Amino acid sequence: MKKIISFFLASFLWVATPAMAVFEGDTAPAWQATTFEGESYSFPEMSEGKPTVMVFWASWCSYCTAFMPYLKKIEQEYGTDFVEIVAVNIMEEDGSDPKVYIENTGIDLTAIQEGDVVAADYNIRFTPGLLVVGSDGIVAYRKGLTRLPAGQEAAEVWYERVREVLDEEFLLMSGCYPTR
Repeated sequence: MKKIISFFLASFLWVATPAMAVFEGDTAPAWQATTFEGESYSFPEMSEGKPTVMVFWASWCSYCTAFMPYLKKIEQEYGTDFVEIVAVNIMEEDGSDPKVYIENTGIDLTAIQEGDVVAADYNIRFTPGLLVVGSDGIVAYRKGLTRLPAGQEAAEVWYERVREVLDEEFLLMSGCYPTR
């Protein structure tokens, strides 16, 4: 009887305990989800050993809207041959159409639908969640909370930090920067 009670207590504590946050220096959790096109996407396999910029976003999020043009700049500067960009849609409100929203950005990226389970694996609780995972699978950058108002200033700060991390990643990988 004690074993059964211990088992149920341990099971309850495991379920009730929030996921551990993934921080810089941690191995990024592997996951599988579905794109807006209905295709299966597996991370890190699909990133093909490239650094990955992962943004957890929602169509209603003003911070996300401000950051999307900078994500487009990252795609243009580094190119999809060198960087994988994955946009994981989370916390979406009823009646919104996140597929149309992400298509209108014009960014060449992988867009994941209904990514709340993936967000939970990374303990992402606010939008946008922003990470850079190195080609070695280690989280090189995780955006923290900001006190900056939503808009260009916050987006520029994140953009510059992502660029710094990507430049460091390319320098470590090859001893040079990709041509921009």
